[in-house]
Amino acid sequence: MLSPVSRTDSSDVYQLRMAETEVEIVKGLRTTVWTYGDCFPGPTIRAVKGREVVVQQTNDLSVHTSVHLHGGHVQSRYDGLPMDLVEPGDTREYRYPNEQVAASLWYHDHAHRLEAENVYRGLAGAYLLSDPHESSLPLPDGEFDIPLLIRDARIETDGRLVYTDPYDCPHMLVNGKERPYFEVAARKYRLRVFNVSPNRHISLRFADGEPFTQIASDGGLLAGPVQLDELTLHGAERAEIVVDFARYPVGESVVLENTAALESERSEVLRFDITRTAEDHSRVPDVLATLPPIPEAAVHREFWLTTFPDTRINGRKYDPDRTDVRTTVGTSEIWTIHNHLTRRPAGVFHAPHSFHTHLVRFRVLDRDGEPVGPAEAGLKDTVPIHPGETVRIAMTWGDYPGEYVYHCHHMVHSSHGQMGRIDVLSSAPEDSDQGSDEASADSSSSSEASWSRGGRSGSSASGSGRRRRRRHRRHHRGHRVAVRA
Repeated sequence: MLSPVSRTDSSDVYQLRMAETEVEIVKGLRTTVWTYGDCFPGPTIRAVKGREVVVQQTNDLSVHTSVHLHGGHVQSRYDGLPMDLVEPGDTREYRYPNEQVAASLWYHDHAHRLEAENVYRGLAGAYLLSDPHESSLPLPDGEFDIPLLIRDARIETDGRLVYTDPYDCPHMLVNGKERPYFEVAARKYRLRVFNVSPNRHISLRFADGEPFTQIASDGGLLAGPVQLDELTLHGAERAEIVVDFARYPVGESVVLENTAALESERSEVLRFDITRTAEDHSRVPDVLATLPPIPEAAVHREFWLTTFPDTRINGRKYDPDRTDVRTTVGTSEIWTIHNHLTRRPAGVFHAPHSFHTHLVRFRVLDRDGEPVGPAEAGLKDTVPIHPGETVRIAMTWGDYPGEYVYHCHHMVHSSHGQMGRIDVLSSAPEDSDQGSDEASADSSSSSEASWSRGGRSGSSASGSGRRRRRRHRRHHRGHRVAVRA
């Protein structure tokens, strides 16, 4: 858990240094990783709604970085845009107002074309935001409220962490340790599960098949608890679950396994050892939160995500000087997102896409016209779209005008350009027809045929913004759970 270096009446101020650090991931081996604050994964930041967090990030690495608070509602200049780089040796300040409901967020690198490897090498950490409503619920808390950051890796016999294809990443890590164990009491725990793998989905179940209760998704608490016996998370998705270990006698163990493991991999993720008894006054209420109503959309947009022969959105790769979508603060929209693949090709690992929007949370309306289940009906910021599938999401743009992005969060895809720019305006331009049922002159076109039009659409940034991004492109060349192995 990260402690602030100072406090004001309205803010907590933190300092973090991005640097190479040597850690033990696989027992007996020393591995060089990239860290925030010499911690792998990065230290957990706890924030409170209405109280600003200021993080001063110093880059002591040899690569460019950009820090994005995933799921955070922040001003554009603090969002960690792909071209807003922190150069080696520089320090950048990020301000997070925390004017949103409680949720399990995370911070990670977002430097264009580098984010997949930078995150793989260690630049990720949990950011847990609470609010008065969530804190008033009788859920497990304190030492019984545990973030679990799960990811894959490939570590050679000499300890080297090798950045490679996810097919060749057999080591499953939880909070920086390979397949660790965690000693728990025979009582209920709140487990905040993060999929921070750059390019892998996970499906988690207990080896004995016992159920658990999901209470939250990416954007915060669900309306009510949902009983599950398996939880699937694609890249960057999060879920909070409550597990009652009182069902096991002291001295027993239970293994959390990944049913999506490849045939060449072990399925074990984390072993829980029940070592003691403990009082437990926690419970999961039947009603967890009142979700905002699904907005009535003024604008409809359509997006096609392609994987082959190249990763693109609506036939285009990311260009920071091109506006792909233009909207206004307060505008409600429905986005229809298609996975262009008609089926999963044999041998393709990440044929699904994991679609993420910056600045806003959304509600998932349906998959192929069928309403989603209760576990997916809460507030989200990332949604999987499987081969041949069409997913509709609804959002209202706020709270800040400025430049943002949307992209696939399988990071190899976004690193290769499967990303678009959205400009959120404080008021509609005179030539906009935002009130129509079709997207205006944006590249979020309504059919595949529109890909062939080419050219640029929308407005680019201001002159100073263009100069800043050109300068960055020139540079481009070139309390966590104590787990034991």
